[in-house]
Order: sequence, then structure tokens, then C-alpha cells
Amino acid sequence: MREIFPGQWPVVTILTTLMFIFFVGKFLCSKRKNPEKISYKFPPGRRGWPLVGDSFNFYNAVAGSHPPSFVREQVKRFGNIFSCSLFGKWTVVSADPSFNRFVMQNEGKFFQSSYPKSFRDLVGKNGVITVQGEQHRKLHGIAANMMRLEKLKFHFLKDIQIVMLHTLKRFQENQVILLQDIAINLMVNQLLGVSSESEIDQMAQFFSDFVDGCLSVPVNFPGFTYHTAMKAREKIISKIKKTINEHRQKGSSESGDGLLGRLLDEESLPDESISDFIINLLFAGNETTAKTMLFAVYFLTQNPRAMKQLLEEQESLKRNSLEEEMLTWQDYKAMPFTQCVIDETLRIGGIAIWLIREAKEDVTYQDYVIPKGCSVIPFMSAVHLDENLYKDAITFNPWRWMDPENKMDSSEGRPDVLFPICSLGEWLSNSFDE
Repeated sequence: MREIFPGQWPVVTILTTLMFIFFVGKFLCSKRKNPEKISYKFPPGRRGWPLVGDSFNFYNAVAGSHPPSFVREQVKRFGNIFSCSLFGKWTVVSADPSFNRFVMQNEGKFFQSSYPKSFRDLVGKNGVITVQGEQHRKLHGIAANMMRLEKLKFHFLKDIQIVMLHTLKRFQENQVILLQDIAINLMVNQLLGVSSESEIDQMAQFFSDFVDGCLSVPVNFPGFTYHTAMKAREKIISKIKKTINEHRQKGSSESGDGLLGRLLDEESLPDESISDFIINLLFAGNETTAKTMLFAVYFLTQNPRAMKQLLEEQESLKRNSLEEEMLTWQDYKAMPFTQCVIDETLRIGGIAIWLIREAKEDVTYQDYVIPKGCSVIPFMSAVHLDENLYKDAITFNPWRWMDPENKMDSSEGRPDVLFPICSLGEWLSNSFDE
């Protein structure tokens, strides 16, 4: 080995230092060019069957008596946020309260509404349910404006009482009352100004066919549910356009064309947009109203104590009014236990069982990354029946809403974690208050 003389030490030291600096610099540059990344992953899950994935299991669960069963089974295996194949594409499904809130709070920013083709075709491309961005905000604003009208505030309460009284007067022993018919009667009257029983019965049949096709296989051929639903949509649109033409000939909403008349008088929308707008309101109002009434009747008949307290609250109002006097808005707001029954019915009944959203860009949440274009389904009922959030979650207990902690405003973080069961009554109350 070659000997290093004392005079060569400075040179060796300098070369060694330079080499060290070179390699350190190269390493640091490499780190800057390829920064260390946090390891994100797609939520765990299973592929299911080829092509169809878990679509059949999902449809069966949603159509069944206990929709969260599908989610619960997957949560046991993969956790509260999992993935599966639905509607022909990878989908992230969530039973996680925080993630559900994240999705809804970033609506329009990271996520947008997304529904199966059959649903989009039936509710229409111009409906408030399906449009995006500025058009959605415009239509939502129009809907809120229509609901804020003092005329609607008083007429809605009066009309629903008239409908119920008329139905009950015709009730005979052992006769079946179809709550769906009561709901469609009210909605058709409020939206189109239709009061004829024959017209209402006809619209009820059209609408029944329409709803059946919303999550059907989109095959537009005779014999398929989707085809029947599309035909029903055409007939409903025809009725709406007929009402539009009649209103324009009369020239005034005072003639009784419901919300449609006010929409024509006060807003400037193309007829096609108006038709889709009305169909969206018919769909949303009819489905939620009928199901809420159905579940309320069922739960109350199973809970005599709740039924007794509800009747006592109603009777106390009746004693303070004349025999034939209609309930007022002040009366409605003076029924706190009734509101608790509504909240609990909506929580267990699962009116908003699930929503479908689509990622507008790659979205990072905790250790997960959701690719652009991926479907996201916040499963509301799985959260509402979570024992970690609600004690005895599957038990109908309207008194739980008397707890001050459960009365927090949704914007402050209500226990329902996502405002999906923010009650219809509460929403209307807030909308109508000046």
C-alpha cells in the first residue's frame, strides 16, 4: 500500500471533504426531486362478481327491510370506510360519521352528485337533484324562495289538514288507507293545483310507475320496468305542460295552479327546466312524506307510551281552539314532543338511506386516496343505527331528542352527524321564520 507522507495530509483531507459534500449534496437534491411521500391507499374491499360486482347484494339490501345489513357485513371485514364494485365501477362506501360529514361539506368542491343512468333519465337533466354548480345553486334558491312564501306557509298547513280530514271521513271499518295516495294528493295539489280525484288517481298511478324505475336496469324496451317508468314520465311531463299552457292563457296564479303557477309568474325558466323542476319536487316530496307517515304510524303503534303522550299534546291544542278551527303555524311550533317523534322516525326510518357522490379530483382523506371519477356512497342509515352514537339504536325512543345535547344545531355538529335526518318540520320552521 502506498504510504501517505505528512505533506500530503491537507490534500487528502480536502478531497475527502469535497467527496463528502458532493454525495451529501447529491442525496439532498435527490430528496428534493423525489420527496418522500406519505403512503396513501384505496379503501379496502372486495371485487365481488365479475362485471356486476356487489350490485345485486346492494340492490337487495336497499330494497329490503333493513338496508344497513349490506354495510354492516362489510364494516365487520374492512372497517367503516370500504370499497366495492357497484354500478359497473369502483365505489367507496362509508358508514363513518366524520367522512360522511367531510363528503357533504365539500359538495361542489371535491364531490358532486352522481346517480345511476335510470335515475338521471327519469328525474331529468334539468332537475335540482341532478344539475351541478351554478345551475344547482340557482334551482335550489328558487325552491327555497318558493317555500318561504307566506302564502305557502299558511296554505300548506290548511291543505294537508283538508286532505287528511277528507280521507278520514271516507274511512270505513277495515278499510286500508294508502298513505302513498295521501302524499301524492297533497303534492299534486300543492305543486300543480290539481284537486280532482280522478286526475289525482291518474297521477298517482303514473308516479308509482315512475318511482319503480328509478333504480331499474336502463333497458328501454316493452316489458322492462325502465320502459314503463319512462312512459309514465312522458305522461307526467304532458300534464305539467298542459297546466303551463292553461296558466299562460289565464295569466294569473290566483286561478289555483299551485307552486307551478307562482314559478311561472316569478321566475324565468325554459318550459323543459320547469317540467324537470316540478318532477324533482314531486319525487322528493312524495317519497319522503309517504315513508315518514308510514314509519311514524308503525312506530307509534308499537309504542303505546309515545302514542299516549303524542295524543295528549294534540288534545291540549284542541282544547284551546274552536271545534272546527284549523291548526295554525304557531300551534305546530307548540308541539315539541311531536317534533321529537318526527326526528326519531326519520332517524330509524331511514328516509335518506344513502347518497351517491363522485370525486371531482383525487381526494385524500386520512390514509386513503379516492381517485377522480370514483363513486362515493355515504350510507346514512348505517350511521343512524350505530350503537356507538345512539344508545339502543334500533329502539324507537323519541325522548332521546329531548336531551339538550341532541338538540344542537346541525351546523354545530348534531349527534346525527350529517344533517340527513334534520327533520322536515325543523327545516320548514327555519325556512318560514323571518
